[in-house]
Amino acid sequence: VQLVESGGGLVQPGGSLRLSCTASGFVFSRYFMSWVRQAPGKGLEWISDIEGNGGTTYYADSVKGRFTISRDNAKNTMYLQMNNLKPEDTARYYCARPMKIIASSDWNNYVNRGQGTQVTVSS
Repeated sequence: VQLVESGGGLVQPGGSLRLSCTASGFVFSRYFMSWVRQAPGKGLEWISDIEGNGGTTYYADSVKGRFTISRDNAKNTMYLQMNNLKPEDTARYYCARPMKIIASSDWNNYVNRGQGTQVTVSS
C-alpha cells in the first residue's frame, strides 16, 4: 500500500492550493479516505473524510466552507481544494485511510498514511 501526496507549497493568506493523494496497493474505491494535518508542536487534526464512491463528505468546522474534498476513483486519486487559506492552516497535510472510525485525530485509527506535503501560508 502506498499513498503519495503532492501539491503543497508556500501561499499568501487568501490564496488557494490543491493537494492530491495518489493511492496504490488496495482497491481505492472501496474505502473512506481522509485528509489530516499536523502543525509543528501540535497534535494531529482531522480535516475531512470522503466516502468510497465520493457521495458523502465530512469536514471539520475549521475548514468548512473553504476546503473541498473530492476523489477520482478511475485515477485512484483524492484531492483537497483549499481556498481562502489562513496562516493557521500552515501544517503538514497527510492523506490516510481510516480503519473504522472516521473524523479521527488519532493516528492509531488509520491503517495507512502518506509521507505528507507541507503547506505554508504566509505573507
